[in-house]
Amino acid sequence: MNDLLLAGVILGPLAAALLLALWPKLAPEPARLLTLLITVATFVASLPLLATDAAGGMTRELDVPWIAALGIRFHLGVDGISAPLVVLTTLLMPLVVLASYGHVHDRVRQYCVLLLAMEAGMVGVFAALDLVLFYVFFEMSLIPLYLLVGVYGGARRTYAALKFVLFTVAGSLLLLLGILYVMHATGSADFAALRRATLSVREQAWLFAAFAAAFCVKVPLVPFHTWLPDAHVEAPTGGSVILAGVTLKMGTYGLLRFCLPLFPAASIEHAPLLLALAVVGILYGALLAWAQSDLKKIIAYSSVSHLGFVVLGLFSLQSSAATGATLQMINHGLSTGALFLLIGMIYERAHTRQLADFGGLARTMPRFAVCLVFATLSSIGLPGLNGFVGEFLILIGTWRDHPLAASLASLGVLLGAIYMLGLVKGLLFGPVGHPKTATWRDLTLREMATLAPLFALMIAIGFAPQPLLSRIEPAVERMLERPRLALEASLAPTAMPSVDEGAPPHDRAPGERR
Repeated sequence: MNDLLLAGVILGPLAAALLLALWPKLAPEPARLLTLLITVATFVASLPLLATDAAGGMTRELDVPWIAALGIRFHLGVDGISAPLVVLTTLLMPLVVLASYGHVHDRVRQYCVLLLAMEAGMVGVFAALDLVLFYVFFEMSLIPLYLLVGVYGGARRTYAALKFVLFTVAGSLLLLLGILYVMHATGSADFAALRRATLSVREQAWLFAAFAAAFCVKVPLVPFHTWLPDAHVEAPTGGSVILAGVTLKMGTYGLLRFCLPLFPAASIEHAPLLLALAVVGILYGALLAWAQSDLKKIIAYSSVSHLGFVVLGLFSLQSSAATGATLQMINHGLSTGALFLLIGMIYERAHTRQLADFGGLARTMPRFAVCLVFATLSSIGLPGLNGFVGEFLILIGTWRDHPLAASLASLGVLLGAIYMLGLVKGLLFGPVGHPKTATWRDLTLREMATLAPLFALMIAIGFAPQPLLSRIEPAVERMLERPRLALEASLAPTAMPSVDEGAPPHDRAPGERR
């Protein structure tokens, strides 16, 4: 029986966005309050999605015809990979609305419309099980973010928004071409059917390149990362939180959900390249973060480094590393979301993000100091907090088959501690850099309430990660079935694997169907 809960989590915010868009006389504060209530209700409605299948299969599925003439279906579902990402998305949205009370004062209704539309698109990305539907949601989440940066951003917002769109659209066009070819070659766009289809090695190579390019831009993986710092610096606080907390995960999610199971032979062939790019991203992103003086740029480049760990774990093709990588997607959303919220709060008071303009805030803003240290320790992976669990699993799992990559990546952990503790020192200690520091008020009750859910989850995952890992691991195992069989076949080419759902692809003429 079709389950309507997941559709409601997507269509509810979308309907609310349309309502606000068609209600031009609604005053700013009622619009913001209504948006807050809608996003909180959506978060509560999404919590049952965490009751995933113990075997790693899909739950809460809705599968109805959409464009019947082309065989395209409105197929939604979640498993242990996508359900936590959906809940992360719905959790961050009300926090972004709460944060907007401090920095969005013009065009409030339009801002709320963009947030709600973006929430629907991002949840749809993680829930779509039809490639065409996935592409629609993938693009649907792009437009509101472009407008958030271009309309509500800083002085160079037009440049940053245009650069973001050019990079993302270029990747999206490749993704669209890949989807069209898959439909032509297999006769289906449904994920379940595609996992049973066979594509030639040559077809897989080209399709992997098209899909992976789009997802690597979104991650962003070096050398596709240059749009990210500009977008983060110019975006409003809410835009930065959404961008770091959710949008970047759409790239790593796509690699895990589509590239690995649908193109297993190509995934094996290109795994060394992806591992190398991941290590470069980890180290290069960390070094760039260390060299920055703008607070937002430090966190932006740290995201390049942290998401490199996720790609490293995925393409190690080890269950523990890939499970840790999936958990790290959640962890990064929590810790980096909190850091961008804190930077936004201090910017509202100082109207500067230059590290040299701060100092001594530990004395004048003790609550801010405690929250910043807490979020920083989560980001650098202190044992007992969420960041440690994911990175530890990634490095341990990667070490098994790729000890050099794991060794180099571990340097990124050290560099992360250096630049993040340098940020803490520059903000909280040392000489006062801003003459009005003593007049700034400490964090308000609203600001503390905005941060509290993120901190609670950092502690919960750090001390008790197993409830989340037990949901993630079976789903990750299913995504790795075909790549592992393809790897075994490449190591023992004379072996004849059984023909089943997880069997590796065999060469055939382009366009020939199974």
